[in-house]
Amino acid sequence: MSEKTLNNPSKARQRARWVAKAGILTAAAVVLMYLEFALPLMPTFLMFDFSEIVVLIASFSMGPLTGVLVELAKNLLHLPATHTGGVGELANFIIGSAFVGTAGLIYKRTKTQRNAYLGMAAGTAAMTVLASLINYFFLIPFYIQVMGLPIEVIINMVHESGNTLVNDQRSLILFVFVPFNLFKGIVISFIVALVYKRISPLLHR
Repeated sequence: MSEKTLNNPSKARQRARWVAKAGILTAAAVVLMYLEFALPLMPTFLMFDFSEIVVLIASFSMGPLTGVLVELAKNLLHLPATHTGGVGELANFIIGSAFVGTAGLIYKRTKTQRNAYLGMAAGTAAMTVLASLINYFFLIPFYIQVMGLPIEVIINMVHESGNTLVNDQRSLILFVFVPFNLFKGIVISFIVALVYKRISPLLHR
């Protein structure tokens, strides 16, 4: 801690509150991330969790940069349970940051309910587009070429979930990753819209 901070108790208290709130939100996000589960018609390698609720709340209440930092910490703390050598966590960080960062930036401009809804809609769109691009150009080729996992094996995993619309890489993006991220963004946004106003006073103390 710098001498300037020590000579300014108000700033020191603000920093301490920021660290405390960010830490609590990160811990809550980590717990929720570990409680992941598969969705109907979705392959088991694509797991759903509610941790983005907490990260989005952090972005709205403490700013988009804090939201991205909580997103980063959440994924770093999830690494001990990784099944992808950290690649999945990296993608989750980038995609999640697009969601909460976009939503937080729009809400920060003017903190109204309309902007919150607009931000969450834009964040959902950004997350869906970015997830599709990352998986198409990076993640799927990575597992096919580097990890030696044939596309046929990935398609069979999708078929085993009951989703028979997938037969190649493009249809995998269209019928798995697009609906998954749209659903995730809509569900997370709906829950945050319900709870944010109620818990916001606690986060602004």
